[in-house]
Amino acid sequence: MADQFDPYRERLVIETDTVWPSDYADLSADEKVAIAERLHAQPADASNLEYVRLHTGFCRTIHVTPDDVARVS
Repeated sequence: MADQFDPYRERLVIETDTVWPSDYADLSADEKVAIAERLHAQPADASNLEYVRLHTGFCRTIHVTPDDVARVS
């Protein structure tokens, strides 16, 4: 379930994760890293954002959508 961007949780993010759908299996690892970096640089714009509670903070998980890829490419 997608979360809303949360400035409070953002201050406590200690890890990031990017979940890629199988539609993007043809992208190279370098391309995926570059896109993921751009997505995580602007998490408020992500279409599907999730905060996962950890013992010491949060992990921001972005589930990549075609809109996200189009926006940062």
